[in-house]
Amino acid sequence: MALIEISHLLKKFKQGTTIINAVDDVSFTVNEGDFWAIVGPSGSGKSTMLQLLGALDRPTSGEIHMDGQDITRQSDGKLAKLRASMLGFVFQNFNLIPTLTAAQNVEAALVKRTRENKARVLELLTQVGLGPRANHLPSLLSGGEQQRVALVRALINKPRILLADEPTGNLDSKSGEEIMALLKKLNENGQTIIIITHSDYVKHYAGKVAEMRDGKLTIDHAHTPKKEKNS
Repeated sequence: MALIEISHLLKKFKQGTTIINAVDDVSFTVNEGDFWAIVGPSGSGKSTMLQLLGALDRPTSGEIHMDGQDITRQSDGKLAKLRASMLGFVFQNFNLIPTLTAAQNVEAALVKRTRENKARVLELLTQVGLGPRANHLPSLLSGGEQQRVALVRALINKPRILLADEPTGNLDSKSGEEIMALLKKLNENGQTIIIITHSDYVKHYAGKVAEMRDGKLTIDHAHTPKKEKNS
């Protein structure tokens, strides 16, 4: 089932007298349960693409239908509600509040502060191996642990779509592999994920891969996802 339909998406920026097509006539479909990796070098347009998919920016032209709604024509207020109800974000720099513990950072993102939801904070932190570190400040956590907290924060409101912007960019290779393994497991449990990255190894965890260069998106129809080794 199509969850996101992108049609002839165009985003222009002006640099001095030069017009740059950061996203140039892009069309593709994201189905429920997909795991997409959009790869490409810096300046290729992939970050702009994620901003558009996350309803954080508006295209110059084209359409993005999300769950049947054309989000390019919604008011700012409706877009804010859509982000809160449908989208979870993971960023390269973690963006944790330094004065709050791991658990408090996740709780701060709760849309509904029910007793059940607060209990789910510890449950999710435990699932990613951070139960014993729930009361630690970010400064006492490794980069990989901070990114796991950020991942739990993105998932706490049960978003239908998880958008990840270079989630392994500030991690060593071991921590990066651990984050990707977590994302793959989430996807196997039904989570729709779109990740943008310049790291080539990340794409092997995804079910579908597209490359961006100079604003153009090309789908890799020959891509084969990485198979986990049997333990």
